[in-house]
Amino acid sequence: MHYLYFTSILSGALALSSATSAIAQADDVASIHQRALVIDAHADIEVPDNISRYAGADGHSRITPEKMHRGGVDAVVASIAVGPGPRDAAGYAAARAIADAELEAIIQRTADPDDNIVLVQSTNELVNAHNAGHTAYILGLQNARIFGTEVAAIDAFYANGVRVFALTHMGHNDFADSSRPLYIGELRRHEPDSEHGGLSDLGKAAIQRINALGAMVDVSQLSRTATLQVLALSRAPVIASHSNVQALSDVRRNLSDTEIDAIGANGGVIHIAGFRGYLFDSNDKKLDAEIRKVRIEAGIEENYDYPFELYWEIEDSDVQQRFVTAVSDLLGPGSVDDMVKHINYVVERIGIEHVGVGNDFNHGGGVAGYNDASGAQLLTEALLAHGYSEADIRKIWGENFLRVWRAVEAAKTE
Repeated sequence: MHYLYFTSILSGALALSSATSAIAQADDVASIHQRALVIDAHADIEVPDNISRYAGADGHSRITPEKMHRGGVDAVVASIAVGPGPRDAAGYAAARAIADAELEAIIQRTADPDDNIVLVQSTNELVNAHNAGHTAYILGLQNARIFGTEVAAIDAFYANGVRVFALTHMGHNDFADSSRPLYIGELRRHEPDSEHGGLSDLGKAAIQRINALGAMVDVSQLSRTATLQVLALSRAPVIASHSNVQALSDVRRNLSDTEIDAIGANGGVIHIAGFRGYLFDSNDKKLDAEIRKVRIEAGIEENYDYPFELYWEIEDSDVQQRFVTAVSDLLGPGSVDDMVKHINYVVERIGIEHVGVGNDFNHGGGVAGYNDASGAQLLTEALLAHGYSEADIRKIWGENFLRVWRAVEAAKTE
Protein backbone atom coordinates (compact mmCIF):
# COMPACT_ATOMS: atom_id res chain seq x y z
CA MET A 1 0.00 0.00 0.00
CA HIS A 2 1.31 3.44 -0.90
CA TYR A 3 2.69 5.28 2.15
CA LEU A 4 0.75 8.50 1.52
CA TYR A 5 -2.46 6.54 1.01
CA PHE A 6 -1.87 4.62 4.25
CA THR A 7 -1.11 7.89 6.11
CA SER A 8 -4.31 9.42 4.77
CA ILE A 9 -6.37 6.46 5.99
CA LEU A 10 -4.65 6.56 9.39
CA SER A 11 -5.23 10.31 9.75
CA GLY A 12 -8.86 9.89 8.86
CA ALA A 13 -9.28 7.07 11.38
CA LEU A 14 -7.66 9.15 14.12
CA ALA A 15 -9.86 12.12 13.29
CA LEU A 16 -12.96 9.90 13.39
CA SER A 17 -11.82 8.39 16.70
CA SER A 18 -11.23 11.86 18.15
CA ALA A 19 -14.63 13.07 16.97
CA THR A 20 -16.31 9.95 18.37
CA SER A 21 -14.51 10.50 21.70
CA ALA A 22 -15.64 14.14 21.81
CA ILE A 23 -19.24 13.11 21.14
CA ALA A 24 -19.05 10.44 23.84
CA GLN A 25 -17.60 12.97 26.29
CA ALA A 26 -20.36 15.47 25.48
CA ASP A 27 -22.97 12.74 25.98
CA ASP A 28 -21.32 11.84 29.28
CA VAL A 29 -21.41 15.46 30.50
CA ALA A 30 -25.06 15.84 29.49
CA SER A 31 -26.14 12.56 31.08
CA ILE A 32 -24.30 13.24 34.34
CA HIS A 33 -25.79 16.72 34.48
CA GLN A 34 -29.27 15.36 33.80
CA ARG A 35 -29.00 12.72 36.52
CA ALA A 36 -27.89 15.25 39.15
CA LEU A 37 -30.29 17.26 41.27
CA VAL A 38 -29.03 20.68 40.17
CA ILE A 39 -29.68 23.38 42.79
CA ASP A 40 -28.52 27.00 42.66
CA ALA A 41 -28.62 28.20 46.27
CA HIS A 42 -29.07 31.92 45.65
CA ALA A 43 -30.52 34.35 43.12
CA ASP A 44 -32.33 37.63 43.65
CA ILE A 45 -35.93 37.98 42.51
CA GLU A 46 -36.69 40.31 39.62
CA VAL A 47 -40.16 41.86 39.69
CA PRO A 48 -41.43 41.87 36.05
CA ASP A 49 -42.71 45.45 36.16
CA ASN A 50 -39.54 46.75 37.84
CA ILE A 51 -36.57 44.97 36.24
CA SER A 52 -33.21 46.04 37.66
CA ARG A 53 -29.95 46.82 35.90
CA TYR A 54 -28.72 43.37 36.95
CA ALA A 55 -31.19 41.43 34.81
CA GLY A 56 -30.07 39.52 31.74
CA ALA A 57 -29.24 41.02 28.37
CA ASP A 58 -32.78 40.14 27.24
CA GLY A 59 -34.21 42.38 29.96
CA HIS A 60 -35.56 39.45 31.96
CA SER A 61 -34.51 37.55 35.06
CA ARG A 62 -31.50 35.26 34.76
CA ILE A 63 -33.50 32.47 36.44
CA THR A 64 -36.63 32.35 34.30
CA PRO A 65 -38.15 28.86 33.98
CA GLU A 66 -37.10 28.78 30.33
CA LYS A 67 -33.44 29.47 31.22
CA MET A 68 -33.57 26.90 33.99
CA HIS A 69 -34.97 24.28 31.59
CA ARG A 70 -32.25 25.00 29.03
CA GLY A 71 -29.52 24.74 31.65
CA GLY A 72 -30.85 21.62 33.32
CA VAL A 73 -31.29 23.52 36.60
CA ASP A 74 -33.81 21.75 38.81
CA ALA A 75 -34.21 24.34 41.57
CA VAL A 76 -33.13 27.85 42.49
CA VAL A 77 -33.37 29.56 45.86
CA ALA A 78 -35.13 32.75 44.77
CA SER A 79 -34.37 35.30 47.45
CA ILE A 80 -36.61 38.10 48.64
CA ALA A 81 -33.95 40.78 49.12
CA VAL A 82 -33.63 44.47 49.87
CA GLY A 83 -30.62 46.73 50.10
CA PRO A 84 -29.66 49.19 52.82
CA GLY A 85 -31.93 52.06 53.77
CA PRO A 86 -33.30 54.11 56.64
CA ARG A 87 -33.86 52.23 59.87
CA ASP A 88 -37.03 53.99 60.92
CA ALA A 89 -40.75 53.32 60.52
CA ALA A 90 -40.84 54.66 56.95
CA GLY A 91 -37.69 52.77 55.96
CA TYR A 92 -38.98 49.51 57.40
CA ALA A 93 -42.32 49.97 55.62
CA ALA A 94 -40.55 50.60 52.30
CA ALA A 95 -38.40 47.48 52.75
CA ARG A 96 -41.47 45.39 53.56
CA ALA A 97 -43.28 46.69 50.47
CA ILE A 98 -40.37 45.63 48.24
CA ALA A 99 -40.30 42.23 49.92
CA ASP A 100 -44.04 41.73 49.45
CA ALA A 101 -43.77 42.63 45.75
CA GLU A 102 -40.96 40.11 45.24
CA LEU A 103 -42.90 37.41 47.08
CA GLU A 104 -45.93 38.06 44.89
CA ALA A 105 -43.78 37.89 41.73
CA ILE A 106 -42.69 34.33 42.59
CA ILE A 107 -46.20 33.27 43.55
CA GLN A 108 -47.50 34.56 40.22
CA ARG A 109 -44.71 32.88 38.28
CA THR A 110 -45.35 29.47 39.86
CA ALA A 111 -49.11 29.85 39.28
CA ASP A 112 -48.65 29.66 35.49
CA PRO A 113 -48.82 25.97 34.44
CA ASP A 114 -47.12 26.73 31.13
CA ASP A 115 -43.87 27.45 32.99
CA ASN A 116 -43.72 23.95 34.54
CA ILE A 117 -42.25 25.40 37.73
CA VAL A 118 -43.48 24.92 41.28
CA LEU A 119 -42.81 26.51 44.65
CA VAL A 120 -41.51 23.87 47.07
CA GLN A 121 -41.45 24.18 50.85
CA SER A 122 -39.88 20.90 52.00
CA THR A 123 -37.28 18.37 50.95
CA ASN A 124 -39.99 15.86 50.07
CA GLU A 125 -41.70 18.40 47.81
CA LEU A 126 -38.37 19.17 46.12
CA VAL A 127 -37.55 15.51 45.47
CA ASN A 128 -41.10 14.81 44.26
CA ALA A 129 -40.96 17.79 41.90
CA HIS A 130 -37.64 16.58 40.50
CA ASN A 131 -38.95 13.05 40.00
CA ALA A 132 -42.04 14.43 38.25
CA GLY A 133 -39.91 16.50 35.85
CA HIS A 134 -40.80 19.89 37.33
CA THR A 135 -38.37 22.69 38.01
CA ALA A 136 -38.73 24.47 41.33
CA TYR A 137 -38.23 27.68 43.22
CA ILE A 138 -37.32 27.60 46.91
CA LEU A 139 -37.98 30.89 48.65
CA GLY A 140 -35.16 32.64 50.48
CA LEU A 141 -34.92 35.99 52.24
CA GLN A 142 -31.94 38.30 52.59
CA ASN A 143 -31.70 41.29 54.92
CA ALA A 144 -33.58 41.40 58.23
CA ARG A 145 -34.24 45.11 57.61
CA ILE A 146 -37.40 43.64 56.07
CA PHE A 147 -38.43 42.63 59.60
CA GLY A 148 -37.84 46.09 61.08
CA THR A 149 -37.31 45.16 64.72
CA GLU A 150 -39.85 42.32 64.90
CA VAL A 151 -38.60 38.74 65.26
CA ALA A 152 -42.21 37.61 64.82
CA ALA A 153 -42.03 38.70 61.16
CA ILE A 154 -39.97 35.56 60.53
CA ASP A 155 -43.08 33.47 61.18
CA ALA A 156 -45.09 35.40 58.60
CA PHE A 157 -42.52 34.85 55.89
CA TYR A 158 -42.12 31.20 56.85
CA ALA A 159 -45.89 30.79 56.52
CA ASN A 160 -45.59 32.23 52.99
CA GLY A 161 -43.00 29.60 52.07
CA VAL A 162 -39.61 31.12 52.90
CA ARG A 163 -37.17 28.38 53.91
CA VAL A 164 -33.76 30.12 53.74
CA PHE A 165 -33.08 33.19 55.91
CA ALA A 166 -30.01 35.48 55.71
CA LEU A 167 -29.90 38.31 58.24
CA THR A 168 -27.82 40.89 56.35
CA HIS A 169 -26.98 42.38 53.00
CA MET A 170 -24.82 45.47 52.64
CA GLY A 171 -24.97 47.60 55.78
CA HIS A 172 -25.68 46.73 59.38
CA ASN A 173 -29.28 46.35 60.56
CA ASP A 174 -30.99 45.87 63.91
CA PHE A 175 -30.29 42.14 63.89
CA ALA A 176 -26.64 41.79 62.89
CA ASP A 177 -23.45 43.30 61.55
CA SER A 178 -22.77 43.02 57.83
CA SER A 179 -19.48 42.02 56.23
CA ARG A 180 -19.93 45.15 54.11
CA PRO A 181 -20.55 48.23 56.28
CA LEU A 182 -22.58 50.83 54.43
CA TYR A 183 -20.70 53.67 52.77
CA ILE A 184 -22.46 56.93 53.72
CA GLY A 185 -21.91 59.07 50.65
CA GLU A 186 -22.81 62.47 52.02
CA LEU A 187 -20.44 61.91 54.97
CA ARG A 188 -17.77 60.23 52.82
CA ARG A 189 -17.23 57.48 55.37
CA HIS A 190 -18.18 53.91 56.17
CA GLU A 191 -20.26 52.73 59.06
CA PRO A 192 -18.09 51.30 61.83
CA ASP A 193 -17.00 47.72 61.16
CA SER A 194 -19.18 46.58 64.04
CA GLU A 195 -22.37 47.94 65.56
CA HIS A 196 -23.48 44.96 67.64
CA GLY A 197 -20.29 42.97 68.08
CA GLY A 198 -21.78 40.43 65.64
CA LEU A 199 -25.37 39.50 66.44
CA SER A 200 -27.66 41.75 68.46
CA ASP A 201 -30.14 40.27 70.91
CA LEU A 202 -32.70 40.44 68.10
CA GLY A 203 -30.31 38.52 65.87
CA LYS A 204 -29.75 35.79 68.44
CA ALA A 205 -33.50 35.44 68.90
CA ALA A 206 -33.92 35.27 65.12
CA ILE A 207 -31.46 32.36 64.78
CA GLN A 208 -33.29 30.47 67.52
CA ARG A 209 -36.62 31.13 65.82
CA ILE A 210 -35.38 30.04 62.38
CA ASN A 211 -34.07 26.81 63.95
CA ALA A 212 -37.37 26.19 65.73
CA LEU A 213 -39.36 26.60 62.50
CA GLY A 214 -37.12 24.16 60.63
CA ALA A 215 -35.79 26.72 58.14
CA MET A 216 -32.21 27.17 56.98
CA VAL A 217 -29.90 29.84 58.35
CA ASP A 218 -27.79 31.50 55.64
CA VAL A 219 -24.57 33.21 56.82
CA SER A 220 -23.64 34.87 53.53
CA GLN A 221 -22.95 38.61 53.95
CA LEU A 222 -22.67 38.43 57.77
CA SER A 223 -19.57 39.83 59.44
CA ARG A 224 -16.98 37.27 60.50
CA THR A 225 -17.88 37.70 64.17
CA ALA A 226 -21.60 37.34 63.45
CA THR A 227 -20.99 34.23 61.33
CA LEU A 228 -19.01 32.55 64.11
CA GLN A 229 -21.69 33.48 66.64
CA VAL A 230 -24.39 31.95 64.42
CA LEU A 231 -22.37 28.74 64.17
CA ALA A 232 -22.01 28.59 67.93
CA LEU A 233 -25.73 29.24 68.45
CA SER A 234 -27.44 27.25 65.72
CA ARG A 235 -28.77 23.79 66.59
CA ALA A 236 -28.65 22.73 62.94
CA PRO A 237 -26.18 22.98 60.05
CA VAL A 238 -26.14 26.28 58.14
CA ILE A 239 -25.39 27.31 54.60
CA ALA A 240 -23.50 30.16 53.02
CA SER A 241 -25.68 30.55 49.94
CA HIS A 242 -23.32 32.67 47.82
CA SER A 243 -19.85 33.09 49.34
CA ASN A 244 -16.42 32.53 47.85
CA VAL A 245 -12.94 32.06 49.30
CA GLN A 246 -11.24 35.12 50.75
CA ALA A 247 -7.76 33.55 50.48
CA LEU A 248 -8.16 33.45 46.69
CA SER A 249 -10.16 36.64 46.20
CA ASP A 250 -9.69 39.12 49.03
CA VAL A 251 -13.20 40.49 49.15
CA ARG A 252 -14.43 41.13 52.67
CA ARG A 253 -17.77 39.38 52.07
CA ASN A 254 -15.94 36.23 50.96
CA LEU A 255 -15.19 33.68 53.69
CA SER A 256 -11.99 33.55 55.75
CA ASP A 257 -10.34 30.22 56.52
CA THR A 258 -11.64 30.52 60.09
CA GLU A 259 -15.22 30.76 58.83
CA ILE A 260 -14.72 27.98 56.28
CA ASP A 261 -13.39 25.64 58.97
CA ALA A 262 -16.24 26.50 61.34
CA ILE A 263 -18.90 25.88 58.66
CA GLY A 264 -17.32 22.51 57.95
CA ALA A 265 -17.33 21.62 61.66
CA ASN A 266 -21.00 22.66 61.80
CA GLY A 267 -21.85 20.26 58.95
CA GLY A 268 -22.80 23.16 56.71
CA VAL A 269 -22.29 23.94 53.03
CA ILE A 270 -20.52 26.84 51.27
CA HIS A 271 -22.03 27.66 47.88
CA ILE A 272 -19.58 29.21 45.41
CA ALA A 273 -20.86 32.17 43.40
CA GLY A 274 -20.24 32.57 39.68
CA PHE A 275 -19.68 36.31 40.07
CA ARG A 276 -16.39 37.62 38.71
CA GLY A 277 -16.35 40.39 41.33
CA TYR A 278 -15.92 37.63 43.94
CA LEU A 279 -13.65 35.44 41.78
CA PHE A 280 -10.89 37.79 40.56
CA ASP A 281 -7.27 37.17 41.58
CA SER A 282 -6.65 39.67 44.37
CA ASN A 283 -2.96 38.71 44.45
CA ASP A 284 -2.48 40.29 41.00
CA LYS A 285 -0.66 43.51 41.96
CA LYS A 286 -0.87 44.98 38.46
CA LEU A 287 -4.64 44.47 38.37
CA ASP A 288 -4.98 46.01 41.84
CA ALA A 289 -3.06 49.10 40.76
CA GLU A 290 -5.18 49.50 37.62
CA ILE A 291 -8.45 49.17 39.55
CA ARG A 292 -7.27 51.80 42.04
CA LYS A 293 -6.41 54.13 39.17
CA VAL A 294 -9.88 53.98 37.60
CA ARG A 295 -11.48 54.44 41.01
CA ILE A 296 -9.48 57.61 41.63
CA GLU A 297 -10.33 58.89 38.14
CA ALA A 298 -14.04 58.30 38.88
CA GLY A 299 -13.77 60.32 42.09
CA ILE A 300 -14.59 57.52 44.54
CA GLU A 301 -12.65 55.98 47.40
CA GLU A 302 -9.49 54.21 46.23
CA ASN A 303 -9.81 51.22 48.56
CA TYR A 304 -12.51 48.73 47.75
CA ASP A 305 -14.42 45.78 49.22
CA TYR A 306 -14.83 44.41 45.72
CA PRO A 307 -13.83 46.07 42.42
CA PHE A 308 -17.19 47.65 41.51
CA GLU A 309 -17.81 48.97 45.04
CA LEU A 310 -19.35 52.46 45.27
CA TYR A 311 -20.33 52.80 41.61
CA TRP A 312 -23.70 53.93 42.97
CA GLU A 313 -22.00 56.96 44.57
CA ILE A 314 -21.02 58.35 41.16
CA GLU A 315 -23.73 60.90 40.38
CA ASP A 316 -22.81 61.61 36.75
CA SER A 317 -24.32 58.73 34.76
CA ASP A 318 -21.68 58.95 32.00
CA VAL A 319 -18.84 58.83 34.55
CA GLN A 320 -20.55 55.94 36.31
CA GLN A 321 -20.88 53.98 33.08
CA ARG A 322 -17.24 54.65 32.15
CA PHE A 323 -16.15 53.43 35.58
CA VAL A 324 -18.21 50.23 35.42
CA THR A 325 -16.99 49.55 31.87
CA ALA A 326 -13.35 50.20 32.80
CA VAL A 327 -13.48 47.84 35.79
CA SER A 328 -15.29 45.26 33.71
CA ASP A 329 -12.63 45.46 31.01
CA LEU A 330 -9.85 45.11 33.60
CA LEU A 331 -11.39 42.04 35.17
CA GLY A 332 -12.31 40.46 31.87
CA PRO A 333 -14.85 37.62 31.83
CA GLY A 334 -14.75 35.17 34.69
CA SER A 335 -14.63 31.47 33.90
CA VAL A 336 -16.04 28.24 35.23
CA ASP A 337 -12.43 27.27 35.93
CA ASP A 338 -12.25 30.24 38.33
CA MET A 339 -15.28 28.78 40.10
CA VAL A 340 -13.62 25.38 40.26
CA LYS A 341 -10.55 26.91 41.92
CA HIS A 342 -12.76 28.11 44.77
CA ILE A 343 -14.58 24.77 44.89
CA ASN A 344 -11.22 22.97 45.03
CA TYR A 345 -10.09 25.14 47.93
CA VAL A 346 -13.16 24.32 50.02
CA VAL A 347 -12.99 20.61 49.14
CA GLU A 348 -9.31 20.37 50.05
CA ARG A 349 -9.83 22.26 53.30
CA ILE A 350 -13.08 20.79 54.71
CA GLY A 351 -14.28 18.08 52.29
CA ILE A 352 -16.54 17.41 49.33
CA GLU A 353 -19.63 17.30 51.58
CA HIS A 354 -19.36 21.02 52.33
CA VAL A 355 -19.44 22.77 48.95
CA GLY A 356 -22.19 23.73 46.53
CA VAL A 357 -23.16 26.37 43.97
CA GLY A 358 -25.02 29.65 44.53
CA ASN A 359 -24.51 32.10 41.69
CA ASP A 360 -26.05 35.34 42.97
CA PHE A 361 -27.77 35.79 39.60
CA ASN A 362 -29.70 39.05 39.18
CA HIS A 363 -27.11 40.74 41.34
CA GLY A 364 -23.94 39.18 39.98
CA GLY A 365 -22.61 37.31 36.98
CA GLY A 366 -19.87 37.80 34.44
CA VAL A 367 -18.74 34.19 33.95
CA ALA A 368 -18.26 33.44 30.26
CA GLY A 369 -20.96 31.08 29.00
CA TYR A 370 -22.57 30.88 32.43
CA ASN A 371 -24.16 34.26 32.90
CA ASP A 372 -27.61 32.88 33.64
CA ALA A 373 -29.18 29.53 34.51
CA SER A 374 -28.99 28.28 30.91
CA GLY A 375 -25.22 27.80 31.16
CA ALA A 376 -25.15 25.47 34.16
CA GLN A 377 -23.91 22.41 32.28
CA LEU A 378 -20.61 24.21 31.60
CA LEU A 379 -19.76 23.91 35.29
CA THR A 380 -20.47 20.17 35.22
CA GLU A 381 -18.12 19.89 32.23
CA ALA A 382 -15.40 21.83 34.06
CA LEU A 383 -15.77 19.72 37.21
CA LEU A 384 -15.38 16.54 35.16
CA ALA A 385 -12.32 18.00 33.43
CA HIS A 386 -10.80 18.75 36.84
CA GLY A 387 -11.19 15.12 37.93
CA TYR A 388 -14.40 15.17 39.94
CA SER A 389 -16.45 11.98 39.76
CA GLU A 390 -20.16 11.82 39.07
CA ALA A 391 -20.77 11.14 42.78
CA ASP A 392 -18.77 14.26 43.66
CA ILE A 393 -20.65 16.37 41.14
CA ARG A 394 -24.01 15.19 42.46
CA LYS A 395 -22.96 16.30 45.96
CA ILE A 396 -21.75 19.69 44.74
CA TRP A 397 -24.81 20.41 42.63
CA GLY A 398 -27.53 19.50 45.08
CA GLU A 399 -27.07 16.60 47.46
CA ASN A 400 -25.10 18.66 49.99
CA PHE A 401 -27.80 21.34 50.05
CA LEU A 402 -30.48 18.66 50.39
CA ARG A 403 -28.59 17.03 53.28
CA VAL A 404 -28.50 20.30 55.22
CA TRP A 405 -32.17 21.00 54.55
CA ARG A 406 -33.12 17.54 55.83
CA ALA A 407 -31.03 18.05 58.97
CA VAL A 408 -32.71 21.41 59.52
CA GLU A 409 -36.16 19.85 59.14
CA ALA A 410 -35.20 17.11 61.61
CA ALA A 411 -34.17 19.77 64.18
CA LYS A 412 -37.52 21.56 63.94
CA THR A 413 -39.28 21.99 67.28
CA GLU A 414 -42.53 23.61 66.12
